[in-house]
Amino acid sequence: MPYILVLYYSRYGATAEMANHIARGVGEIDGLEARIRTVPTVSTVCEAVEDDIPAQGPPYATLDDVRECAGLILGSPTRFGNMAAPLKYFIDGMGTLWLSGSLAGKPAAVFSSSSSLHGGQETTLLSMMLPLLHHGALIVGLPYTETELLTTDSGGTPYGPTHVAGDDSKNPLTDEEKRLCKALGKRVGDIAKRLLK
Repeated sequence: MPYILVLYYSRYGATAEMANHIARGVGEIDGLEARIRTVPTVSTVCEAVEDDIPAQGPPYATLDDVRECAGLILGSPTRFGNMAAPLKYFIDGMGTLWLSGSLAGKPAAVFSSSSSLHGGQETTLLSMMLPLLHHGALIVGLPYTETELLTTDSGGTPYGPTHVAGDDSKNPLTDEEKRLCKALGKRVGDIAKRLLK
């Protein structure tokens, strides 16, 4: 069955929870499924070797997961207005997919979490869009027909869903943030299904 790959890095769990809500949105589209994958952390000293299967959570992504997807949704916590290094490290290894055009013409979207409302959410989303554009993916955002964008005082942007985790990274996702995550998954899934016809 065709699938939308929801690929993320999460350190404290908020981005992982967002990925699950996005996958639920994808699941509302008949004939598509969501495939959730993560990436391992990277060492600050040298290249670390992780087991092929993480101790908990979804499996680590492979290039085949990306190559064969019908659409891609990337998620990362903010790191000084940019995506986290583990996700960037994985993306930097996607050169063979770029050369073959594997993502060209496929819908792609992004989501993020930060500790504060003005913690660089939108620039982090944009940083994840840049490699997607180089791969020829079709960037999908959230339109203002998603009325939560007009009323939210937590996370959420037209560039993609966001979450405000708080200083201690323990704020739960708000109902608006959950709905926006689900809406993005459904939107990317719907576009992918139309493109598969």
